[in-house]
Amino acid sequence: MSLKFNGIGASAGIGIGTVVVVKEPSLEYKRVKISNPESEVARLQEGLDKTISQTSDMAADMKKRVGEKEAEILEGHMLLLMDPAMTGEMEEEISKEHKCAEQAVEEICEKYATLFASLDDPMFQQRATDVNDIKTRLLKNLLGVEDIDLGLLPEGTILVAEDLTPSMTAGINPANVEGILTEIGGKTSHSAILARALEIPAVLSIEGIASRLANGQKVVLDGSTGAVVADPDEAVVATYEEKKKVFLEEKAALQLFVGKPTETADGHKVELCANIGKPKDAEQVVECDGEGIGLFRTEFLFMDRPAIPTEQEQFEAYKKVAETLGDKPVIIRTLDVGGDKEIPYLQLPKEENPFLGYRAVRLCLNRVDDIYRPQLRALLRASAYGDIKIMVPMVTCVDELRQVKTILNDIMYEFDKKEIPYDKDIQVGIMIETPASALMADVFAKEADFFSIGTNDLTGYTMCADRGNPDVAYLYSAYNPAVIRAIERVIKAGKAGGAMVGMCGEAAADPLLTPLLLAFGMDEFSVSATSILRTRKTISAWTMDEAKKVAKHALTLATEAEVKKYLKSVAK
Repeated sequence: MSLKFNGIGASAGIGIGTVVVVKEPSLEYKRVKISNPESEVARLQEGLDKTISQTSDMAADMKKRVGEKEAEILEGHMLLLMDPAMTGEMEEEISKEHKCAEQAVEEICEKYATLFASLDDPMFQQRATDVNDIKTRLLKNLLGVEDIDLGLLPEGTILVAEDLTPSMTAGINPANVEGILTEIGGKTSHSAILARALEIPAVLSIEGIASRLANGQKVVLDGSTGAVVADPDEAVVATYEEKKKVFLEEKAALQLFVGKPTETADGHKVELCANIGKPKDAEQVVECDGEGIGLFRTEFLFMDRPAIPTEQEQFEAYKKVAETLGDKPVIIRTLDVGGDKEIPYLQLPKEENPFLGYRAVRLCLNRVDDIYRPQLRALLRASAYGDIKIMVPMVTCVDELRQVKTILNDIMYEFDKKEIPYDKDIQVGIMIETPASALMADVFAKEADFFSIGTNDLTGYTMCADRGNPDVAYLYSAYNPAVIRAIERVIKAGKAGGAMVGMCGEAAADPLLTPLLLAFGMDEFSVSATSILRTRKTISAWTMDEAKKVAKHALTLATEAEVKKYLKSVAK
């Protein structure tokens, strides 16, 4: 009898194969007081050196087989292993408390992992997983336990594990692995990123899967939907084989859109850009045939470090992105922290409702000297090296935009006197993500060079719904008529006022919403780099007349369910 499971679809594709359950060996040790701390510190250093060497080899192999971006995950592990703060605390535990190296490693790693896991930002939470991965490999080396070699898995393997760490994933031979199932992880985890890079279908976060499946069982899985069937009958296998065939055909069809303009079936052109979080991500945008960057989230330059990045550090990052994109547009959002993005060293006050509090442009305009002016100076300096545009987030009042422009004008005056080069015609726009800015879009259009609609926050604020709260998550939908009408209003007001209007929220990549966005007159779609070709293909399927007909009817509908049902019925 078949068994069905559901998890998080983290890497698209269909997997059909045989289970191999991978379980980590025991890392138990005796907690003993050591009598020779110097010798034990030396043993710890030997373990660190061996782990760093192994990680370096894995990173080099990953860079060669998959790519530099994916290798950076393991290079980050090396930086943690060489971090004098963390390793220094381990040595101190040995020297002062006479703990064995294993106990020092376990306790200090768990301390850092707990700290990272307690932070709201997913990037920091992922760092907790990285620290635990490092702890496991260090303990193995100290205890003389051999690593599991996933490069030796047989062909047709469905790999099943409690967790799949980056170091484990790095050793996989993708030719032999048809799919991955784990109990831990999500779409943004490093193992998910590596699974996607290796093009292995993966379903993560399935409770107890490593103990519920046994070696040799047949399994089929869908890495897009998160569906898994163990011991499938012939009819189910046939269904999944057909799904796999269709998936591979669609994937091949997307390659036909490489190098093609982004336009509708009747020749209406739009711009198709990508969202990035780090300078290195710009390379993937070029590789995926993006026409620019619609959102560079600069907050990631401020995270995972002990102090505010200097003006020079920021300048180098922005310059690198501009040079990578050449003459293509690069929209860089100024610092957007607060709410769900906490940076400890900024010492932001604790708030009962941080999403409605001291965040983004509100914070920056209150800390001009140490945060905002250095960032704006760096952006202006970098604008001499490419088509950089500055975007201000979380704007609710025209006064905020005017204050930003005043600071920029002061910096420009200083640069002119010192003959520092910059783009004298640099564009300054705003992110439309609040009901206030949506309602005032006609006024903002007279003062902003462009709009970028952030549908994630716009949806949440419009519907007064936190998508992380299961009790109200049903209200969080870009298909809600209120959200659609807000988007239409913003686009039309922007166009009427001469502002370019783009979208950098998740809705920009939603194929069901594509005809509406085209019909409303949106100029630019900004999506994840991996969604570029699929979005281009979707846009190419519509004529403007067809899109306008769909939009006209959709705007007459009263509920989210009606809108979604209708858009599904006309989807291409």
